[in-house]
Amino acid sequence: MSVPGALDGIRVLDFSIVVQGPQCAAMLADLGADVVKIERKDYGDIARLIPISATDRRSAYFFTCNRGKRSLALDVTTRAGLEVALRLIESADVMVSAFVPGVMERLGLGYDVCSAINPRLVYATASALGTRGPDAGRKGVDLVGQAVGGLMSTTGQDGEFPTPVGAVIADSAGGMTLCVGILAALLNRERTGRGQCVDASLLGGQIWQQASEISFYLAGGRNSERANRGHAFLPAIYRVFATRDGHLVIAGVSEREREGFLRALGSPELANDPRFATAAGVLGNLGEVFNALEPIFRERTTAEWVERLGAENQRFSPVNDYKAVAEYEQAYANGYLRRVEHPEWGAMSIVGSPVSLSDTPANPAAWAPALGQHTEEVLLEAGYSWDDIGRLREDGAI
Repeated sequence: MSVPGALDGIRVLDFSIVVQGPQCAAMLADLGADVVKIERKDYGDIARLIPISATDRRSAYFFTCNRGKRSLALDVTTRAGLEVALRLIESADVMVSAFVPGVMERLGLGYDVCSAINPRLVYATASALGTRGPDAGRKGVDLVGQAVGGLMSTTGQDGEFPTPVGAVIADSAGGMTLCVGILAALLNRERTGRGQCVDASLLGGQIWQQASEISFYLAGGRNSERANRGHAFLPAIYRVFATRDGHLVIAGVSEREREGFLRALGSPELANDPRFATAAGVLGNLGEVFNALEPIFRERTTAEWVERLGAENQRFSPVNDYKAVAEYEQAYANGYLRRVEHPEWGAMSIVGSPVSLSDTPANPAAWAPALGQHTEEVLLEAGYSWDDIGRLREDGAI
């Protein structure tokens, strides 16, 4: 018997597509909310059309961002379809959308309309650049978020092309910040009895994620710099190194850790080298320090360095690819990855939850819905009869 989640009893209507909004709503589902995904009738969420590969037409994006939801195929551009959406809003706790500002208003589903129907509704919107200002109407996806928020200017090395992070990190950050806003609004509703409008964006999420780095400019006028295998604003042994068979990172070596670090290197004599003896020596000779360390790290395999650095309690990690992450037992031990039995795909691993709750644990589902799989079920729960459902189908609403 599963334990009810923290959001048990909360009903969410998810009108969003692709990643930013859907991943937010997926986290709400993981935490126990009943999430109804409202999709267009023809092909649904466009994420369904992004295949794993040319020969595997399943969508990893759709599966991950919509597991545990129920799908209602509904054409809200029809009068009957809009009436269905508004009826569902009457009893919803949260509504999620992720479109250019103004789209939901043109559909007849703006905040003023929805909050008048249901004053307790938490109306959550995710956009590219926010809902106000001269660029509010601009379209945007993850790549836009990485560029406009400054992240792309920091990746790679000096002299190279700006490089995006190889994951939809702006979408994910935007969805996470929207989720935080929703949870705060639900808590406030418990105190006041009223819902409110919650906004988040790709731009806002990226600025928040880089708050420390952007503050280098806000406080001191120091502009963004390339990471150059480490971090431009952290002048220390904080860097990616090549090993004999791969790569690993050293994430800083404090005064207290320096002796153990040099033992792990097999070079304790460097303790007497002024470039390594003190933090000031490292900082003042960082280029020479890196040049000295490069050939040392190439002498051994990544596994050997993991053993040696781990024995000295250093801050380090191998640079894992997704295969290595999928085989990392630490991720399973904490629920970040889970082994499940998918009803169609069989035994597999899925992305779990990044947060752990002792009394109301997150419970990510092992499946995502087929397009319109729960249309009749959701409508019957909303009070529609089978005859009503038949008329909606005749009207082209479902």
